[in-house]
Amino acid sequence: MGGLLDRYPRGPAYDEMFGADGLPHPHTRALYDALQTLTGEDLARRAEARDRSFRDQGVVFSHAGEEWVFPLDLIPRLIPAAEWELVEAGVVQRVRALEAFLADVYGPAEVVRDGVVPRSLLTTSAGFCRPAHGIEPPNGVRVHLAGIDIVRDQAGVLRVLEDNLQVPSGMSYVVENRRTMARVFPGLFLEQEVRPVAAYPGWLLDALRRSAPVGAEEPVVVLLTPGVGNPAYFEHAFLARKMGIELVEGRDLFCRDNILYMRSVGGQRRVDVVYRRVNDDFLDPVHFRADSVVGCPGIVNAARAGNVTIANALGNGVADDKLTYTYMPEIIRYYLNEDPILPNVQTYRLEDPAQLDHVLSNLGELVLKPVAGSGGYGILIGPQATDAELARARSDVLRDPRAWTAQELVALSTSPTRVGDRLAPRHLDLRPFAINDGDQIWVLPGGLTRVALPEGSLVVNSSQGGGSKDTWVTVGPGTMPTPLGHTAPELTETPALPVEGSGIPPEAGPGWEDPERAQQQQQQQQQQNERWSTC
Repeated sequence: MGGLLDRYPRGPAYDEMFGADGLPHPHTRALYDALQTLTGEDLARRAEARDRSFRDQGVVFSHAGEEWVFPLDLIPRLIPAAEWELVEAGVVQRVRALEAFLADVYGPAEVVRDGVVPRSLLTTSAGFCRPAHGIEPPNGVRVHLAGIDIVRDQAGVLRVLEDNLQVPSGMSYVVENRRTMARVFPGLFLEQEVRPVAAYPGWLLDALRRSAPVGAEEPVVVLLTPGVGNPAYFEHAFLARKMGIELVEGRDLFCRDNILYMRSVGGQRRVDVVYRRVNDDFLDPVHFRADSVVGCPGIVNAARAGNVTIANALGNGVADDKLTYTYMPEIIRYYLNEDPILPNVQTYRLEDPAQLDHVLSNLGELVLKPVAGSGGYGILIGPQATDAELARARSDVLRDPRAWTAQELVALSTSPTRVGDRLAPRHLDLRPFAINDGDQIWVLPGGLTRVALPEGSLVVNSSQGGGSKDTWVTVGPGTMPTPLGHTAPELTETPALPVEGSGIPPEAGPGWEDPERAQQQQQQQQQQNERWSTC
């Protein structure tokens, strides 16, 4: 009987499992060998265990008005330690430059004065927030959490696709994906020596506490959610629970004398840091949309007075603008005097008449994106578009060129993905998460790999029918240790799922040790031993 990958079709895109010679990459050889011992029935049993786990834990997202179990593919994505160092360095560089850019554009705007970006970039950006001008974060951090989307092109080059600095999402699915994969494939997980991700929420909590206003000795941190109707509400509740902080809605907060308070059973309580999952437009009806019922009146004035920290900072949306993205190489060189470690995808500014003409002449070969879009909405992929869609897009672009950018089509890399009882290539990207605590930027080892599940699709967003993979960063020389002194709340894990052939003993009960937890403890102990041996 042949293995699962014997009939795996290899297309023209770079494949994360196989090289151009048709052989597994060196870092995927062990995974390849393990998969070859499985059958379609084996994967089906594990898929059932995965689905039970997700349903029991409530790991869902809202799409098209319905709640769906988050689609996790059973085949992990492996990233070798050496390549992760490149990703890590590139993301850190990008966040540093974006921090400097945001501080500048809401302050002296020297980047405009020196001609690096035009003033019109700011004045025409839907993400530029005038009320944010002059607000100084207590520890200088505006990007407490960043999600930087990265793709691999046909030549195998890693490129940044876009930046997410206003309300980046997906961290909870990274943790839950890993917890589930470690229970469904424990033997495979332990063999790979994968860097753990369970401490993500603890690192974020520590960064939020460090951003509290001066004088807040025991900072009170809350997570502000729009409510249960939000598609990402599971993530809001998950992170609040893991960080041990209150999950609040706008009606639970009020401001008095430019100080923010939370209503609770025990009375009012002052709030020092708000980790908000509400967009700028809805955050404060005094300054933004007056009809907003999910924000808190006066919270912007409290932040301006230095009495509360809003994370991520107000106004970060200007950095998410896809026209700002086109200036990122210049922004990195301007603020850091460095060349970009991770290049952009080639992108056209449609305000430029010459670039506009080129795009309109080649619209059927390019990807058209709304500059203020998110979630994969509004994107036109030229080669897959109909004549009517191309004509409509041409009209939209001519009506408002500033509202659009165009990019060269990147045939995103592929990875083996379960499709029925077989494995087939599906396109994917990667969203690493970076946490800035004011002293250092930590890129969490792994991130969210998103997969376009329909055959041939290049749109990976879950809102567009995409799924995800667990991202395994292998341990190697020079691996960055867990940041010492960072608070990481103990995560309550449930026992492993007994799956036939999974390597989990059928009699395993509550005392069975979670594989990732065991591996994390081993790695932390090793790091401690190394510290003592070098002191």
